[in-house]
Amino acid sequence: MRNRIIAAGLGIAIATSASAQSSVKTADYSFTYSYPAEAAAIPSLRAWLEADRAKQRTALARDAAEARQEARKGSFPFRAYELQKTWKLVTNTPRFLSLSGNVYSYTGGAHGNPGSFGLVWDKAAKRRVEPKAVFVSDAALQAAVGQAFCDRLNAIRTQRRGEAPGHDGPFDACPKIGELTVLLGSSNRNRINRVGLIADPYVAGPYAEGEYEVTLPVTAAVLRAVKPAYRTAFDVAR
Repeated sequence: MRNRIIAAGLGIAIATSASAQSSVKTADYSFTYSYPAEAAAIPSLRAWLEADRAKQRTALARDAAEARQEARKGSFPFRAYELQKTWKLVTNTPRFLSLSGNVYSYTGGAHGNPGSFGLVWDKAAKRRVEPKAVFVSDAALQAAVGQAFCDRLNAIRTQRRGEAPGHDGPFDACPKIGELTVLLGSSNRNRINRVGLIADPYVAGPYAEGEYEVTLPVTAAVLRAVKPAYRTAFDVAR
């Protein structure tokens, strides 16, 4: 659901199903990894995703096995580990394939931990790019969207909390771009004209409040924050 909400806000609708999905369940752990057909269609990107899938499962199996041994030594219950990592399409423009990712991990604690991330495949350069890397700097993007993000974030916080955020609480400050996940979206699948910003749990609020998602249009100020090499792939939202 979270990915569909983000995609709608970024101006597109996710209608594809994962073409590659791996689900494994053992006595020690359960593991799921998936990515969409659009990513699978790019050999180099597919190879990276497959390598990432293998890396994540290997680490999970190792950590879960070690935890089971520790539980046996300490005579306390072992709770099976879990990892779910899912990539979904945000948009597919002539220059960029933009993906959103989310992960949920459980390592025996009171609750699992969710997280988000973004990935952009630059078709011209034939390489992966972190969404933030298309901008001149975090500071430049911060200057372009910071106030609009904070205004929207505080409006959502007020709805969830039933009161406006204060000024000195542990989750009252507005997170900086460096603390957020950035996604690139498009309403026309031609150029990037939407920017998604996600604050994971504990970034803008306590765990119980979940993550916060804000989608903002590409403005002239945002366009100026884009590195010159990528500007033709962006457009001011109409």
